[in-house]
Amino acid sequence: MGQVRYVACLPFCPWGRIMARWSYPRPLSSEITPRSAWLSRRRFVAAATSAALGGLADHARADALRTRPGPFQAGETPTPLTDVTHYNNFYEFGMDKSDPSTYSAAFRPRPWTVTVDGLVSRPRVWDIDDLMAAMPIEERLYRMRCVEAWSMVIPWDGFPLATLLQQAEPLGNARYVAFESVLRPEQMPGQRTGLDSLQWPYVEGLRLDEAMHPLTLLAVGLYGQTLPAQNGAPVRLVVPWKYGFKGIKSIVRIRLVEKMPPTTWNRMNAAEYGFFANVNPDVNHPRWSQASERIIGAGGFFGGGRKKTLMFNGYGEQVAGLYGNMNLRTSY
Repeated sequence: MGQVRYVACLPFCPWGRIMARWSYPRPLSSEITPRSAWLSRRRFVAAATSAALGGLADHARADALRTRPGPFQAGETPTPLTDVTHYNNFYEFGMDKSDPSTYSAAFRPRPWTVTVDGLVSRPRVWDIDDLMAAMPIEERLYRMRCVEAWSMVIPWDGFPLATLLQQAEPLGNARYVAFESVLRPEQMPGQRTGLDSLQWPYVEGLRLDEAMHPLTLLAVGLYGQTLPAQNGAPVRLVVPWKYGFKGIKSIVRIRLVEKMPPTTWNRMNAAEYGFFANVNPDVNHPRWSQASERIIGAGGFFGGGRKKTLMFNGYGEQVAGLYGNMNLRTSY
């Protein structure tokens, strides 16, 4: 197999310099959508997106992105745009799935900056528009699995996190990447009320090798449009082999550190939400099974709208090697 060489939901239910050198497998041919199919889908998506955006409030209107087809295209039908933008866990705006789309009218994703600092040789504060202009924006159709046992298939638009980290030049003692979301209680009502057990701002983290993996994406859009507020505008993390709560939204800071950073849900309840959060059908949540998932946009709560959950959400061939020496039942 060829090698690519790199140098260097919210889960609440009431219910030396860069790394030496790493080699990762190229995406399987079955993971890559043929260009003809991709173009056909984009034509369909463009029409569907235009119609759907026509019904959104002015604050949620999105701008078209210049993208190119990227690798790791899941061979599945994308979740309808209406579901992707109206069935969300973003507790900064409220606890119900519809709250983010309902209560994000006051949120302003411009102006916006993202700070990249910590154990790096070249710290920098990026203006979001400069960052988007500097990075190659790709479309990647990824499976998304929420820890609440529901799933979507989302055409994200973004760039590999590794591309940004390489520019920052991590120091030899950098082992983890810590992420911080925006703190704006005046624009995010969930930061004023709601889950008192959560500490704001939302924080997340990855091991550096996870962050540098070519699957790990910083998304700035979906369905060919800039991210709506309810989906994490203007930039969010997407790690498709992990549960959705790892996908921190509205990022303002990316910091390289030596020790494992705190993460919001692990800090709230470490027994239920581990740092790694890899999708694993064999390790149940203490309050529900993870063996199967409800497919959003593909049927009702019961019956044909369910499928078996895959280890690492189906990305095992690409990422299992990251965890070869770990017990995935205890390091969850």
